[in-house]
Amino acid sequence: MTATETLIRELADRSELTDLVSRHSLWIDEHRYDESDRLFTEDVEVTSLRGTARGLEALVALVRKGHDDFARTVHNKSNLVIEIDGDTATVRAHDLAVFVIDDKQEAIAAGIHHYRARRTEKGWRFDRLEVVPVALTESLDRAL
Repeated sequence: MTATETLIRELADRSELTDLVSRHSLWIDEHRYDESDRLFTEDVEVTSLRGTARGLEALVALVRKGHDDFARTVHNKSNLVIEIDGDTATVRAHDLAVFVIDDKQEAIAAGIHHYRARRTEKGWRFDRLEVVPVALTESLDRAL
């Protein structure tokens, strides 16, 4: 490949990986679990404060266990650091989330997401995710 083709491929890969991180937030917040295979490999492994999941079904069960009790959630990922090595990549992202408990209370959480991805025939997919908690508030009174 020429230098220009290499640069275009790297930029396209970075764009696709960034989009996957954004779609991960929507996947959680909008319960788009039927889109799991657009984000994750079949053998995905996820570790978080709530436990470990291996495979898509276990992942969806783990996420539902942690989020279904909330009236709504809003996750916001930022500060992405992407490292690409051929057909594998790592992505580090900060995650701030609002958990709407009910019409009177909410909680705020912060964490760092460590993704590992691999290029598949359908594009980049996450095959590993480690969620490292940083902070979680008690219930807060809602102003809105």
